[in-house]
Amino acid sequence: MAAEGAGGELVKVVALLGAAVVMVPIFRRIGLGSVLGYLAAGLLIGPFGLGWFSDPAAILHVAELGVVMFLFVIGLEMQPSHLWNLRREIFGLGALQILVCSLALTGVGMLFGFPPAVAFIGAAGFVLTSTAIVMQLLAERGDLNLPGGQKIVSILLFEDLLIVPLLAIVAFMSPQAVDTGHSRWASIGIGVASLAGLIAAGIWLLNPLFRVLAAAKAREVMTAAALLVVLGSALLMQIGGLSMAMGAFLAGVLLSESTFRHQLEADVEPFRGVLLGLFFLAVGMSLDVDVVTRNAPLIVAGVLALMLAKALCIYFVARLTRSSHGEAIDRAVLMAQGGEFAFVLFSSASAAGVIDATVNANLTAIVVLSMALTPLATLALRKLTPVRGPSMDGIETADGLAGSVLIIGFGRFGQVVSQPLLARGYDVAIIDTDTEMIRSAAEFGFKIYYGDGRRIDVLRASGAATACAIAVCVDDRAATKVIVELARHEFPQAKLLVRAYDRRHAVELVGQGVDYQVRETFDAAIAFGEAALRELGVDADAAHETAEEVRRRDAERFVVDVTEGLRVGRHLLIGNQPKPTPLTKPQRESVALSEETAEVAAREATP
Repeated sequence: MAAEGAGGELVKVVALLGAAVVMVPIFRRIGLGSVLGYLAAGLLIGPFGLGWFSDPAAILHVAELGVVMFLFVIGLEMQPSHLWNLRREIFGLGALQILVCSLALTGVGMLFGFPPAVAFIGAAGFVLTSTAIVMQLLAERGDLNLPGGQKIVSILLFEDLLIVPLLAIVAFMSPQAVDTGHSRWASIGIGVASLAGLIAAGIWLLNPLFRVLAAAKAREVMTAAALLVVLGSALLMQIGGLSMAMGAFLAGVLLSESTFRHQLEADVEPFRGVLLGLFFLAVGMSLDVDVVTRNAPLIVAGVLALMLAKALCIYFVARLTRSSHGEAIDRAVLMAQGGEFAFVLFSSASAAGVIDATVNANLTAIVVLSMALTPLATLALRKLTPVRGPSMDGIETADGLAGSVLIIGFGRFGQVVSQPLLARGYDVAIIDTDTEMIRSAAEFGFKIYYGDGRRIDVLRASGAATACAIAVCVDDRAATKVIVELARHEFPQAKLLVRAYDRRHAVELVGQGVDYQVRETFDAAIAFGEAALRELGVDADAAHETAEEVRRRDAERFVVDVTEGLRVGRHLLIGNQPKPTPLTKPQRESVALSEETAEVAAREATP
């Protein structure tokens, strides 16, 4: 009997995997994206399709771990300093968008004839955008680390925080509610304690734990530890009444500066992908076709009205905060749907008696349909407003390169760097993202491949794993930081030489552990100053000696900047402000006598 039960469960697992394996490639092939493929597969095999599964809620509960792991991976990319830089977007832009959308959607609900309380619950649930869908679409487009993508991530983080006060509001709205102020304060205390405990563990326990496990050299234990961190942090937040996804995200942030960050990401990634796909399958199964059929006019009108109203509000807020027209439209379409936290909110409201079972079913169907329509809406937006990217005619992408030196970036700086290396006969592989420059360089005898050095797969395809040296010559500080971080952790065999934008950037690069850095204009400026001295009549040897003295003082100052702080070594600069001339002995005596005479006069004048 046990074997038969196990066989039945195995059939369900095979059915889930088979549906995903068949449907997702088909939908990606026709340009509809993997998310819609998962949703369609779930609808096909769910209780309202072929009926292979009867309890999608149980699968959805397990599959939420996919969202949890996805936010853990996102957290690994968000160093605390970077997250602090996004504070205005998280708490300013996020709060403004939530406020405007909540008011507008509550009004829409009341226009549909719902009481204010029910309209508010429906609006609050629909305001909570699907983190899983939006993150997946951003990742597929490669926009997660772009400014527009970072604003969307910030808003999603604020929405994840919002589920906690919304559940508290539902409890207050409950008609069965009694005065349980003590228990509410106790719940708040438990939540704060859980959050503090997670932060303390992240600061003082996680890194020592991974160092011990790394010393044991057991890869499977490291994988188990990565899963333990993700699931343990999610469980701790759940116990405290907070969002599991936020717990995993916070754990990722606390480990973002760890030397084990890339290893953790690699360990969690396979589980994250499978469980996130399972989440979308479960959402597809949750679409109650019978409810949609019985209440088709209300549900279709609700989906269109709520998505349109939310999109208009998001566009208005984006433009109000000085986003471009294109970015505002993209954000409005991408975030116009409801999200997975709406299911939690609607279930809580139904259990508390704020909404009845019929309203819960209708609102859930509206949210699921909006999630299913989002990939189609983004596809339609791309078709209606095509963005002309750079032409790739005649340009090869980096794949299977194997030079002993990899140059990333072939602007003016990279072109000069390549000359000594090529003159000595080194095999140099070069990548860049400027297609016009790549074509122009070909006319001068250079073979440049198209590739973004911020992507680990591109670096591998460019031969970084076997290169003896990697020269980072891009002129973007943010891109340089990402490339250096990847190269230091993934390709330690290569010497890392980096172009620095300015002195501050050079100090940061030293802190990142590069083998060599140079400020892009420093040597040219020193040579320029030496030439100016010669043109002014200074002897060539004396001009050269002066230039070398400036180099020496700058090197001494740079050491101070690195070890003690950027402004500490200012005394080593040669400024042009006039300095006070030291007083001679007679002058000092005269000043002292004048001060003594003035003091005596002051005493006599005092009554």
